[in-house]
Amino acid sequence: MSTTTAVPAKSVAASPAVPGRRASRAALTRWLFVAPAVLYMLAFFGYPLVRNVVMSFQHYTPRTFFTGEAPFNGLDNWTAVFGNELFTESLWHTAVFTLGSLLGQFVLGLALAVFFSRRFRLSGFARAVLLLPWLIPMVVSSVVWRKLLDQDTGVLNTLLMNLHLTSEPVPWLSSPSVALLSAILVNIWVGIPFNMVILYGGLQEIPREMYEAASLDGAGPWRTFRSITLPQLRPVITVVLVLGFMSTIKILDLILALTGGGPADSTQTLGTATYQLSFQQLDFGQGAVVGNVLILISAVFAVFYLRANRSDFGQGK
Repeated sequence: MSTTTAVPAKSVAASPAVPGRRASRAALTRWLFVAPAVLYMLAFFGYPLVRNVVMSFQHYTPRTFFTGEAPFNGLDNWTAVFGNELFTESLWHTAVFTLGSLLGQFVLGLALAVFFSRRFRLSGFARAVLLLPWLIPMVVSSVVWRKLLDQDTGVLNTLLMNLHLTSEPVPWLSSPSVALLSAILVNIWVGIPFNMVILYGGLQEIPREMYEAASLDGAGPWRTFRSITLPQLRPVITVVLVLGFMSTIKILDLILALTGGGPADSTQTLGTATYQLSFQQLDFGQGAVVGNVLILISAVFAVFYLRANRSDFGQGK
């Protein structure tokens, strides 16, 4: 005689809902882990960004801090900034400063990374010494370079004159035609270690077998570098350029410590223009406009290069 066990209708009906409950709990757990980061981004990045955009449409002055009144003035701040010759010059100086710095930092950083990829005695010590410019605070580096580049007492001019490479002191920081170049050279010196470290790490990830195969095929050093090293480094190069662009385009402390934006506004950039409008002329609305332009340029550049890098991965390059 066979017996059958009856399954309660309640447990049959409830069993399909168990996977759904587990999925909901897992999703809730994931959100709980992500929530602190989201709240942090909203509080320290989202709110200041929105506040800066709103401020660019307000007549925001020191009086606002006491009265709380910041009346909207439409596009007056934007019109005033775009019609200001200082903004046009700052935009051009920012482009020259950023491109010159990125080019110099990347080329020299890559050359040093390739050089140190071959092991030799004291290579680790030499790499550690080359990291010093990156570890020293920017203001300290700028003050030291200001002393070195001084027209009358600077070590660089003294050395050039003793070597008879120049007959008179070079006005590195006091001539409108040379000051921006001097700032670029100092920033290149500061940024070389970062480029070298990141690119050196990328070089270590390239399989040695690829170089051995190229050597067996008779490829020379330049052909190997162009056909193997650069393509394999493309994702790392993208990261280096994006991060370098972000840190260079908004640079402020280096230029303020070196030249203060002078002489004759020859080293004014978008960063120093924002500082001058906001904290020297105390026109926070116009300062916010320049800040928004700076943020927009950075965002466009980042999106463009990240998409280009993603497409490279998609094509299997």
